[in-house]
Amino acid sequence: MIHNAQLIKQGAEAKVYLAPFCQRQTIIKERFTKAYRHPTLDKKLTSRRVVQEARCLSRCQKARIDTPTVYMVDTENYLIYMEYIEGCSVREYLVTPEGQTDAAQTKVAQEIGRALGLMHNIDVVHGDLTTSNLLMRNETGGSVVLIDFGLSYVSQLIEDKAVDLYVLERAFSSTHPNTEAMFEQILKAYGESGKASKQILKKLEDVRMRGRKRSMLG
Repeated sequence: MIHNAQLIKQGAEAKVYLAPFCQRQTIIKERFTKAYRHPTLDKKLTSRRVVQEARCLSRCQKARIDTPTVYMVDTENYLIYMEYIEGCSVREYLVTPEGQTDAAQTKVAQEIGRALGLMHNIDVVHGDLTTSNLLMRNETGGSVVLIDFGLSYVSQLIEDKAVDLYVLERAFSSTHPNTEAMFEQILKAYGESGKASKQILKKLEDVRMRGRKRSMLG
């Protein structure tokens, strides 16, 4: 048990705690072991996943993309200690009166698109882009922070980056009605900041078509 920890979130892959560490409030993410796997294999795969998540976060930090700072990685206990971000998720923000104004949505969309473009420039694929995994810092004019890199990986493939965008588009359409214009603004900002954005946005059209076909067949 992590000392003085408060469980704040539990997902399919990990538990997230808030706890004091080095005299500051810190997020501690603990990945689950998988009981169905052989213990030796499970230890190896879970440790590798922890390291991969921490490396993707550090890679983003070096590229000046706003992500939580990693303080410590404990591969023996499958823990990542990282910066606690004070703020609310984009999902929460978009249901506030301010978050429903055109000006606010344009600003947030530009921040999201720029951050995703920079992330894909360094070949980091998030793997789970939703409005719950985008935070807005509390500071005045606070930036959008990308969080929860538990499914992230490094890839140069145009397809992987297009699928990343498609996952976010599906999250917007299912969670936030009438935000089509906002998502188009995200793609516009993405196109202005991504090195291979033209090819990725073109591939996104293909991914959308496949998604529609699956929906019709399902």
